[in-house]
Amino acid sequence: MSSWTLVAQAPSTDVPAVDQLKTALESKSDAVKIETMRLILTLMYNGDPLPGVLMHVIRFVMPSRSKALKKLLYFYWEVCPKHGSDGKLKQEMILVCNAIRNDLQHPNEYIRGYTLRFLTKLKDVELLEPLVPTCRQNLEHRQAYVRKSAVLAVYSIYQQSEHLIPDAPDLINSFLVAETDATCRRNAFVVLTILDHVKAATFLVNNFSSITSMDELMQLSIIDFIRKDVLLNPQNKAQYLKLIFDLLDTPINTVAFEAASALTLISTNPAAVQAAASKIVELIVKEPDNNAKLIMLDRIDELRKTHVGLLEDFVLQCLNVLSSPDLDVRRKALTIALEMISSRTVEEFVNLLKKELTKSMERDYDKTNEYRQLLIGTVHKCAMRFPQVASNVVYLLMDFIAEMNTASAADIINFVKEVVERFPQLRQSIIERLLLTLAETKAGRVYRGALWVIGEYCDTDADVRAAWKQIRASIGEVPIIAAEQRHADQANDAQHESEAHQSVDLITPSSIRTRVLADGTYATESAVGQEDANKKQRGLAPLATNRPPLRSLILDGDFYLATVLSATLTKLVMRYASLTEDGTRVNALRAEAMLIMTSIVRAGQSAFSKQSIDEDSLDRIMSCLKSLADFQTERALADVFLEDTKQAFTDLVGAVERKRTEQDQQARQRDAVQVDDLLSIRQLCQKEQSGVSEVDHDVRQAVGDDSVVLDTASKLSKVRQLTGFSDPIYVEAYVTVNQFDIVLDILMVNQTEETLQNLSLEFATIGNMKIVERPTPVNLSAHAFASTQCVVKVSSTDTGVVFGNAVYDDPKTKDSKIVILSELRINITDYIQPAICTEAAFRSMWTEFEWENKVAVLESAAADGFTGPETSVDSPVRRCLESLMSKTNMACLTPVSGLSGDCAFLSANLYAKSIFGEHALANVSLEQQTDGSVSGHVRVRSKTQGIALSVGELVTKSSR
Repeated sequence: MSSWTLVAQAPSTDVPAVDQLKTALESKSDAVKIETMRLILTLMYNGDPLPGVLMHVIRFVMPSRSKALKKLLYFYWEVCPKHGSDGKLKQEMILVCNAIRNDLQHPNEYIRGYTLRFLTKLKDVELLEPLVPTCRQNLEHRQAYVRKSAVLAVYSIYQQSEHLIPDAPDLINSFLVAETDATCRRNAFVVLTILDHVKAATFLVNNFSSITSMDELMQLSIIDFIRKDVLLNPQNKAQYLKLIFDLLDTPINTVAFEAASALTLISTNPAAVQAAASKIVELIVKEPDNNAKLIMLDRIDELRKTHVGLLEDFVLQCLNVLSSPDLDVRRKALTIALEMISSRTVEEFVNLLKKELTKSMERDYDKTNEYRQLLIGTVHKCAMRFPQVASNVVYLLMDFIAEMNTASAADIINFVKEVVERFPQLRQSIIERLLLTLAETKAGRVYRGALWVIGEYCDTDADVRAAWKQIRASIGEVPIIAAEQRHADQANDAQHESEAHQSVDLITPSSIRTRVLADGTYATESAVGQEDANKKQRGLAPLATNRPPLRSLILDGDFYLATVLSATLTKLVMRYASLTEDGTRVNALRAEAMLIMTSIVRAGQSAFSKQSIDEDSLDRIMSCLKSLADFQTERALADVFLEDTKQAFTDLVGAVERKRTEQDQQARQRDAVQVDDLLSIRQLCQKEQSGVSEVDHDVRQAVGDDSVVLDTASKLSKVRQLTGFSDPIYVEAYVTVNQFDIVLDILMVNQTEETLQNLSLEFATIGNMKIVERPTPVNLSAHAFASTQCVVKVSSTDTGVVFGNAVYDDPKTKDSKIVILSELRINITDYIQPAICTEAAFRSMWTEFEWENKVAVLESAAADGFTGPETSVDSPVRRCLESLMSKTNMACLTPVSGLSGDCAFLSANLYAKSIFGEHALANVSLEQQTDGSVSGHVRVRSKTQGIALSVGELVTKSSR
């Protein structure tokens, strides 16, 4: 039986009359009765009480021996109306009570157990009172299945009314002492901890020596009790610590983890914390479930934050988790280990990462490239935090440039660029190693980064000469067109010579075919002519396998690399001119550089290139040529190439470092507690105040009470009016957005002079939303009001719409009346949050994501940019960007140094992440026109279409 049939009815199903239901219940077939009971339960769960079928259920369903029918019968007893209009218990329930008592004495233990579980849901004291003696007798039943259910039934009855079983604590205590079944003992102990904490503590003390040999469920219950008892009776902490330490050695993983968690709660002693952390790391390595690994890694991270400095020696143990094949587990472990390292353990940490990187090069398994990039990123961060290991790390990574894929090698080049800038003492050796790797580099992206480093940081005469020699060897013979044509001619000559040694008669019977011409006559066709054409075409192609790497990349169409090469050659010539007074040598280098550039331009416009050179690349190369021609007379050109470009990169690195430092300071300030801070008492402090214990925090999260307290204005802004003041029904909703659902607290007011019956609110949704809890129908008297609730589940970050109507019975005609409700639009900003990612990650996602939404932006001068919060930025394009970030709830990844300056143009990257793990990327391009207006466009990319359209809609709204 599908569970949804108990709470939802198909729209096409006709609702039968009560007489039809009664007739179906009178059937002698149990199958008919089962279907009828299902239909009755469906109707009752949807708001129809069906009081007229109660007696028929008692007469024709209750005597049945069908197990399925009896199960449905107890569902019916849970929801059927048990009291009359006067509030007293119906007389028919006496028969029901007698039937329940008979089932409690049934010879079938499963019927007894199910009936006892039903008693835990029964809230009427008048019905429970005659069932108490039978329930107590089931505590002594021979079957453990019955006894464990009887324990819970006794607890439920005691909770409803203590006078029914006043000796329940003593009864459960006696049962616990005498019981031998593990599940029954566990249920009894949990119940005893709630009913009588002192008796539970006494039982624990009396059985202290045998706790380690108990079953898993009992040990978990004892650990949970210890957590609570330590807060009430701190004097018992010493004996509990010994027990918890013993439970750490249990072979059961769940018990060991709970014991480790309890140990950190009971004691803050360094030895206890380290023992708990060591056990959790051991469990992470042993546990096969990746979700469990992530949970335990989160626990290690919490211990690291709570006990600063105590877990420094566990860095290598934490890295044992890298044996897991799951990339998320590895990423989490590396992130935690990176926060735990210190100057004392950084050497061992780096050595272990070296071994992992070497393994990733030797083995090929799932997501090897991603794991390799993760290791490189971790090494990068480690080197930036601890400069003493930078030299050791950068040399290792540079050895792998030629062997890694493009993405990993590009990460290494970016790391090298930052190391060269931040550690001047390493520049000489890094340049030497980088020059050696040029001949083995195959990726254009890696080549561009290497050439940029060479052009910026070759500061000596010897470095410039070595760099020039290596670059010249990577380009090959120039001019390129003449060399390529000569190679093609040599290849054709060699081919003709080889053909001369072959047989003169190339026509064989196998190369002749008979064809039928258009006029019906026959003709023969030879394959010699076609073979000659193919040979000629192959002969014209140069031998690309013999080309130098840099030359091969340029002729393959990578003219962006050609522009970087031209800029590098320009910088090397200008720097060499500043280092030497040998004008002849400088002119020779300048002439050679200009020859290389012109040769690249001509090659890009010839047939030897796979694609023609683009206009931007051509302009860049031509500007380098002009700069080489004029730099000796115009000193400003040399300053731009040699000083300004390096200063721009220095500012970029400094901005990244400042942002990293600010984040660290904010994290320390958030966790810091001053000596004069007030003590927080949970019962007296407000919800937004911190200082509650870990257990209280977990309880608050479990009951959803961890929300931020809002002021009156914020609360009123969440009230949405759904009907007008002149409508018969006034409806308004208070919208609460939680993490994965939306709660509508609805107020309904009857504005008529008559009672409105069967007033119900019917809602539907558009988008990836689903109504999971619908409002129940109510009857409203004149000018009365009622509150109800509707819960909407959200499954993705799309702009959704909730719409519906209010339906009630007309007091005079009894016809249904409908009042249309205003629609509720769910704002996407409630589900996306500003986030930060690296430039490499942004580019990778931008290339990967296929959904793009391009939104035009046009603001007049009168509008003065977007309507948004006031900023201290004077530039109109900057004000537009700030307001756009505020409206879309996205963070700007472009450094402040890249946005500063008095310029009418602006380009920036924005990034946000939804609570569902979805990524939203945006590229903003703005321009200030001569009349003061701002125009441009925003390109939004995401993995799904919904979030791209939703963010684009926010941009459109914010620019109105």
